[in-house]
Amino acid sequence: MTTDFTSRFRTVAHTALRIAAGLTYSVHGAQKILGWFGGFGPDGGTVDLLSRFGAAGVIETVVGCCMILGVATRPLALIASGEMAVAYFWMHWGGSGHMWWWVNHGELVMLYAFIWLLFAAWGPGPFSVDGWLQRRRVARKPGPPAKT
Repeated sequence: MTTDFTSRFRTVAHTALRIAAGLTYSVHGAQKILGWFGGFGPDGGTVDLLSRFGAAGVIETVVGCCMILGVATRPLALIASGEMAVAYFWMHWGGSGHMWWWVNHGELVMLYAFIWLLFAAWGPGPFSVDGWLQRRRVARKPGPPAKT
């Protein structure tokens, strides 16, 4: 494989992961705060917005939608990674008393924590609103004054 092919494949894979993770993440939030996609809990309802699940739902919905588009990717991904780390330690480990994800069922939040940490470090990639804005900033950057 050529370097050009590898670079293009990584860019496409990076974008696909951002969009897929953003989509699935936003669905979890919409379940909590909007009652969509089966809702939250056994009755399929919504959560109180002023509860910890309400805060989680808002973060997941907003961040997920922004990740799909690649908007404010780095700071929002860092917030989402932190939320998932808190969810793992507080709800899964703390709630069950078991550290291991195969016992406490925390594998999904653990994966989200590391996926969002990756996007906080790497950014959204070129196929994103952030990438488009960066290209515009670079194109507008004035060059040195012309010599006469």
